[in-house]
Amino acid sequence: MLNMNFDERMVIDTTPMPWQASPSSTVWRKPLEREAKESGHTTSVVRYEAGASFSEHGHPYGEEVFVLEGVFSDENGDYPAGTYLRNPPGSKHSPFSKEGCVILVKLNQFDQRDLQEVRVDTHNTPWLQGQGGLQIMPLHNFEHEHVALVKWPAKEVFKPHRHFGGEEIFVLSGTFKDEAGEYPKGTWMRNPHMSQHHPFVDEETVIWVKTGHLPVAL
Repeated sequence: MLNMNFDERMVIDTTPMPWQASPSSTVWRKPLEREAKESGHTTSVVRYEAGASFSEHGHPYGEEVFVLEGVFSDENGDYPAGTYLRNPPGSKHSPFSKEGCVILVKLNQFDQRDLQEVRVDTHNTPWLQGQGGLQIMPLHNFEHEHVALVKWPAKEVFKPHRHFGGEEIFVLSGTFKDEAGEYPKGTWMRNPHMSQHHPFVDEETVIWVKTGHLPVAL
């Protein structure tokens, strides 16, 4: 197990992390949280070399992907950087990358009733006005779980707030900040249920953010 205590705040700058081998000799990964070596709840940054492929496999509890670099592909299409994907529980595919790619991938974390397949090209999706100067691009919602991109203009300061059901962030550009530190591009954060912080930025910053999905102790 790796970083599976959801009551613990996690901050990992993935950029300097070394790549680790996967079951495929042409696919590499940086594990962020992992329930077991090759199964269960998993979050990783994954790199496909040019021409890399995986044989057909299933996702009994779903797969969530954000393409960070290059073009990720499967038999259903090609997904360039900026694409958000959800392959629902019970789905299967044969992924590959002709030119190589880097993806953020989350496995086996879906509600079994969440069966929507999602494909969003974030470069061709409009931003919506959020609170203050923030712009929001909703990517997926299911009951209490919400996934979106959030664009912060330079010098934006958000109000202090708590995270019911937790919050997970991946910094896509710029530098995200709060009272505990600063988090450059490539940083992954996980804030537990009912944690609080006071975020702000100095430069324009874009983050991928998911809220409401972590376990809530009764």
